[in-house]
Amino acid sequence: MKYSLTRRGLLKASAGAAAALAAPSIVSASGNFSGKEIRLLTWSDNTGLAILENIAKPFEEMTGAKVIADRTGSTSEMVAKLRASGGRAQYDVITLAGVGAVELAGDGLLAKPDLNQLPNLAKVDPRFRTGADGHGIGYLLWTGGLIYNTKTFKEPPKSYAEMWEANHAGRLFMPPATWTDALDTIFATGKMLGGDGTNADDAFAKLSELRRNILTFGENPAQLSELFRSDALDIGGVYAPAFFAKELANPEQSNMGATYDVEEGFFADLMYTIMPKAKPGEDDVVHAFINYTLDAKVQGVMAEAVLNGPINQEAQMSEAAKASPFIIKPEQLSDKAVVHDKSFIADVREQWISKYQQTLS
Repeated sequence: MKYSLTRRGLLKASAGAAAALAAPSIVSASGNFSGKEIRLLTWSDNTGLAILENIAKPFEEMTGAKVIADRTGSTSEMVAKLRASGGRAQYDVITLAGVGAVELAGDGLLAKPDLNQLPNLAKVDPRFRTGADGHGIGYLLWTGGLIYNTKTFKEPPKSYAEMWEANHAGRLFMPPATWTDALDTIFATGKMLGGDGTNADDAFAKLSELRRNILTFGENPAQLSELFRSDALDIGGVYAPAFFAKELANPEQSNMGATYDVEEGFFADLMYTIMPKAKPGEDDVVHAFINYTLDAKVQGVMAEAVLNGPINQEAQMSEAAKASPFIIKPEQLSDKAVVHDKSFIADVREQWISKYQQTLS
């Protein structure tokens, strides 16, 4: 079976969604949710911490609701957690990569949010409003490219092929197998070899050449930043600059740089907020929380905190954030941006994860 991949966003609001967005909102963010709770599942890294600090905490202060957070390492683990719940009401809201939303929607575990209760969605770039057959609500753009040592490279590397150079042996890192970035790395390797990115067998054969050159896998971004600071790493990817907002702002101390300007392209993934079909919380407060993730101020603050791309077209960003080369805005998704067909990635994810582990372990 052939799958088509696109370099531009495939996600568009349906006619029904557009009509719903025009309807009056029945949700207000005035402190009327006192005593109500939301159970949130998000990431355990600094991107998850930013959600707690810049979304959950101000939402609690504004509405009186209590946000109870559970955190885990990857989208794969989030998918596994919800599948393991056996339909028990465990979480109200989950933020995750797009492929996870597609898989869980296919499992029948998600509810479709009521777009009437998400007025901020009207301000979102139409390509990024909904996905996963209406079960996912756009959140932020996750982008990945190459991370490199600014002492090693006087200029940013121009191709993923740089990772195969002999002088980087023992000074290379790769993304963990269960992360979406690993799927991107397989795809990038296929493109580097002249294919369309779906030529996985060729990609794995090429990736096998790196096995002895890898110093570490990037499960712990803090550890990676320390290895760069101590000049133990040269390069790695595909990996998200989002993990290194502070380090990239101070390359003299961190030795860290990042680039999206590579021949094979950079990767952009729309992250989603999803709502499990079985959830412990009440619809009104859950929808209000999802709506708040799309607030113009929240989108701007999150973009600057973790270098994620805002999707609210009125995002309130500082001048520094607007000028940052590491924050990709929707209008910057040029021909170099690879946006996956999420159904394709969902179909191959388990197979690619397994083969990646076998190839590089």
